This record gives sequence, C-alpha cells and structure tokens, in this order.
Amino acid sequence: MNNSDDIDNRFDNGIDDSVAAELARLRDSIDNIDAAVVHMLAERFKCTQQVGHLKARHQLPPADPGREASQIARLRQLAENAKLDPAFAEKLLNFIIAEVIRHHETIAAGEEQA
Repeated sequence: MNNSDDIDNRFDNGIDDSVAAELARLRDSIDNIDAAVVHMLAERFKCTQQVGHLKARHQLPPADPGREASQIARLRQLAENAKLDPAFAEKLLNFIIAEVIRHHETIAAGEEQA
C-alpha cells in the first residue's frame, strides 16, 4: 500500500485530498513526537530509579520539597519561553513527581526488608 492509499483509507469522508495529505503529515509528526516523549520519560525514570536507590541506601526521604519547588519554577519558565501554558507544565511535572516519589517509597520499603 502506498502513502496515498493510506491517506485515502484514513480520510474516506469527502475531505479534499490536499487537506487529507496535510492532516496525515501533521499527525505523523505528532506520532513521532509522542514516541520521543515516551522514550524521554523512560530515560528520566531510569535516572530517578537510581536516585531512589541512592536515597534508600543513605536513609534519605523519598520526597525533596526544595528540589521539587525549584524544578517546578524552572519548568514553568521553560514552558513560558516555549510559549506553552506554564500551568499545564506544572501539572505535568507534579504528576511525574508524584510517580517518582511513589517509586522512591517502594524502593525504600524494599531496601528496609533487605
């Protein structure tokens, strides 16, 4: 199947061919960006897992409110510079931080049992 067949199959509702092609091109870019985001998050979590083990070995708390606040401020500024809603960026980082803390708590509990 060639690319034009793919476009025809995805947009069989009377959309102009040039509009359908442009929409397909943009969606392909979005799909690539989504894949990159997932891979970047996976790499980030690999690093935070290592942080969790280090914290657990040295009896450090899973959360670090000072670090979290500075990261939120930094990310809000990055978002603003990138013309992205800083509130959205903060919500996203808060979600990620909560997941990291949960991982750190799980790691710490496992280290205590070892």
